[in-house]
Amino acid sequence: MKRVFYFLFCAVLLSCSAISKFSRKQNTTFSVKLDTLKFIDVARNREIPLAIFKPLSTKILKDQKLIVFSHGYGQNKGGDYLEYSYLTNYLASQGYFVVSIQHELTTDSLLPLKGIPQIVRLPFWDRGAENILFVINELKKSNPDLDFENITLIGHSNGGDMTALFPQKYPNIVKKIITLDNRRMAFPKAKGLKVYSLRSSDQPADEGVLPSAEDQKKFGMTIVKLPNTIHNNMDDNANEMQRTEIRNYILSFLKD
Repeated sequence: MKRVFYFLFCAVLLSCSAISKFSRKQNTTFSVKLDTLKFIDVARNREIPLAIFKPLSTKILKDQKLIVFSHGYGQNKGGDYLEYSYLTNYLASQGYFVVSIQHELTTDSLLPLKGIPQIVRLPFWDRGAENILFVINELKKSNPDLDFENITLIGHSNGGDMTALFPQKYPNIVKKIITLDNRRMAFPKAKGLKVYSLRSSDQPADEGVLPSAEDQKKFGMTIVKLPNTIHNNMDDNANEMQRTEIRNYILSFLKD
C-alpha cells in the first residue's frame, strides 16, 4: 500500500513539474531591443526608414515569426513608424520579430483628401506595398533564419489599406493580415489567407470595404468592433484599457 502511495506521489510531482514548465514556457516574455535604420531601394530611388523591435534571448528563437507593421497617415511629418510602440514593443516581448516601416517621407506628395479614395490614393497604397515587399526581401538576406513562410502584416488606417492591398498585388507571400480600422481598400478574398480586422467605434468604412457575413465565413475572416475605441486612439494615443484590449485581440489572432 505504501508503495502505491509512493508512486502516486511521484506521478503528482511529475505532473506538477510538467505543468509548471509548460506555464513558464507559455508566459515567457523578453526584453526588447529597438534598432532604427534605412533601406535604400535603388530601383525606385526610394529611402525606406524602419524600426526593428527584436526580443532579446540567450537562445536562438527557432521559427521566429515576422510581423511587418504599417502606420496610419501622418501628413509626412515623419516618425510615425515609432508611434505604435505599445503594440510593436509588446509583440516583440512575446517573441515576434517586428518591423515597422516609415512609409511617408517629407519630400512625398500629401495624401489626396478630395476625389474617390480608391482612385486618387491607390498610387500611395501601391508605394506602400512596394515598400513592404522590398523590406521582406531585404530581411531574407539579413535575417535568413526568420520564418518567412508565416509572415503577418499589420496596419492602421491608411497603413491598413496598404496591408489589405498587399496580398492582392503579391499573393502567397503573407499568411495573415490584421488591419486596425482601414476604411478605403476592400479586404482580399483568398483561400489560405487569414484576414482579421479591429474596427473603431466612430469611423465607418466605405461601402464595399467590409466583407459580408457570407464572405467572412467563406474566406475565414474575423471582424471585431471595439465599442470603446475611436479611430485616432489606435496608436500610442490609446489609454491603458484600449491598449490591453487591442494587444490581446492581436495576440489571439497571431496564435489562431
